[in-house]
Amino acid sequence: MRKVELGKTLKKILLKLEKKDNVKYSIVLNKFDEIVNCTDIDHCKNLRSPLQEFKRVHINGSFVLLFRYDKQNDLVIFWRLCHHDEVYK
Repeated sequence: MRKVELGKTLKKILLKLEKKDNVKYSIVLNKFDEIVNCTDIDHCKNLRSPLQEFKRVHINGSFVLLFRYDKQNDLVIFWRLCHHDEVYK
């Protein structure tokens, strides 16, 4: 089992989602479990510069979850969840 960390902005977004949109919140949590428990985390799409240290996963069509994987510590850091038009800014 990998260790997990959440970014500050992602924590705020998740609190809002839990109150306003439980369906999307549960989809995000399921995606967290899928990423943490997958055998090969490198199948997720790597990003280009300047976000080259992050990987991305699409959630519910138009939203993107950015995360980073630290192989040395076996740690997944979930960083940001935004609409795909805003996430790369």
